[in-house]
Amino acid sequence: MSRIYLFRHGQAGTRYAYDALSDVGRQQSRLLGTHLADEGIVFSAAYCGTLNRQRQTADEVRAGYPGFPEPVSDPAWNEFDLDRVYKELAPILCAEDPEFRREFEEMKAELKAAGDDAAAHRRWNGCDIKMVQAWISGHPSFTGESWGEFHARIAGRRATLAGETQEEDGHNIAVFTSGTPIGIWAALGMDIDDNRALRLAGVIHNASITVIRLRPHQLRLHTFNTVPHLPAELRTYR
Repeated sequence: MSRIYLFRHGQAGTRYAYDALSDVGRQQSRLLGTHLADEGIVFSAAYCGTLNRQRQTADEVRAGYPGFPEPVSDPAWNEFDLDRVYKELAPILCAEDPEFRREFEEMKAELKAAGDDAAAHRRWNGCDIKMVQAWISGHPSFTGESWGEFHARIAGRRATLAGETQEEDGHNIAVFTSGTPIGIWAALGMDIDDNRALRLAGVIHNASITVIRLRPHQLRLHTFNTVPHLPAELRTYR
């Protein structure tokens, strides 16, 4: 049985520059690398999504852990495209749902008034939740990757990693990814394969550690969302 270490990216930037780590995110990620090195955890392989915030997290971990393997880029570990979901569905939901329109306009006004200091950059708002729910439910106007396709993409990484466990048992594999992919894998580790994975994704800290024990035909959740390397002031969700 091998262990898959799923690392969520560090804190990202504002809503206008989300696909890049903030200064806090870089610090979180560097501390993660130092922690892994201090614990003496040796990795035989590493993978990373192709989003900037995922790659930057891997770079900071490697800076804090000399000798950490260079990750193989794999776009299958990318987060779903919330920007596209908003771009395509926000105008439609504004027309369909007056409450969504009110929440959406209030969020935009807050962002305009407070700029980078707006609290809306660091929290999920009501309109965010409704937007994701519309995507998960399969809104007919959305033309991008569906929830079902996204879930299958993330779950499909299981076959790739299971192939490695057949070659060498008892090793550790690192994966740098995002909150929703980690939520899906944690749910699969408890034999849950539906949208309840989003409940797990919503509580995952930046630069956190989730460990899955993997055999070719079995996933088992071992640890979830741990951040022993982060002091309280550096524990963030978004």
